[in-house]
Amino acid sequence: MAFASFSEFLAMGGHAPYVWSAWGVTALLLVATVWHARVEQRQLLNGIKRRARRANSLRGNAQ
Repeated sequence: MAFASFSEFLAMGGHAPYVWSAWGVTALLLVATVWHARVEQRQLLNGIKRRARRANSLRGNAQ
């Protein structure tokens, strides 16, 4: 193992602030990307449903 103890692992040989902040920012960006994709998917599906309802109502009025 590269570190003698868990506390040394967390300290990362003095580089802990850089290493752990980089991990934190990366994790935050991954979560934000997934969240954004789900929001956009939901908006797209709602738009498609809205257009389908509008098309059906226009088709019903034309008959």
